[in-house]
Amino acid sequence: MTGKFLSLAAAALALAAPAQANPRNCAPHEAVVAHLADGFGESRQSIGLASNNMVVEVFASPETGTWTITMTAPGGLTCMVAAGEAFQHLEEALPNTDEPA
Repeated sequence: MTGKFLSLAAAALALAAPAQANPRNCAPHEAVVAHLADGFGESRQSIGLASNNMVVEVFASPETGTWTITMTAPGGLTCMVAAGEAFQHLEEALPNTDEPA
């Protein structure tokens, strides 16, 4: 997956996650970060602020390819809202918009 796709996926989840977050997937931020590091070797790859003032973070392990998207509420509770495999870090150039399609 491209970094851009992950950003778009995170943005889409930012709108849906509060209603769909499973309380069993939520804990204090420090506990979630430790769980992802210890259990999966994942570290934070990107961070952003959603329109609902929730912090969206993408954690991943370049070695194993696993990834997790979390959302942290203003009160500090962090929920894991998506996870998967085959993470790839990409830095793609923007398309040339001066050329006709």
